[in-house]
Amino acid sequence: MENQVVAEISARHVHLSQEDLETLFGKGYALTVKKELSQPGQYACNERVRVIGSKSEFPAVSILGPVRKETQVELSLTDARAIGVNAPVRESGDLEDSGSCRLAGPAGEIEISKGVIAAKRHIHATVADAQRLGVENGEIVKVEIPSSNGRNLIFDDVVVRVSDSYALAMHIDTDEANAAGMSPNTMVSIVK
Repeated sequence: MENQVVAEISARHVHLSQEDLETLFGKGYALTVKKELSQPGQYACNERVRVIGSKSEFPAVSILGPVRKETQVELSLTDARAIGVNAPVRESGDLEDSGSCRLAGPAGEIEISKGVIAAKRHIHATVADAQRLGVENGEIVKVEIPSSNGRNLIFDDVVVRVSDSYALAMHIDTDEANAAGMSPNTMVSIVK
């Protein structure tokens, strides 16, 4: 159908700056690819870090590559509460006044004063995809999540992000997927 998009479930993960990567894993360290992700040029790494909050920690959180300009930790709201960190709902890269935590790797530990977020649900689309779907960059849409278990759900406040460097996909976190009883890679519909 014309208005359908695959929805992918994004579990907790970390994006690191080169400086923070080297503090955690050693001088000159480079991330190694475990598997390619659906977004072009993005990959899950073999490396993992501890994410430490005021109440608890996650001992082995996936790192996604490649390195970024700033370190960012993406958690669900349930994850954030569980370990005692603040994670405001934000678009990726919007890190001002976001949460803080400690990260630990095999070569060292860092305290990040900002960078912990719960990612705002979003749709990646190329320019051609956006035209076909009738949406624009930055537009807020509603998306219907079908369910075979009686938990159909319509998500509001889904931001559309348009770039020819993307592949068409909606990203939601584990809390959102569980609320809808959703299976991975479910086809969902933009209902505006």
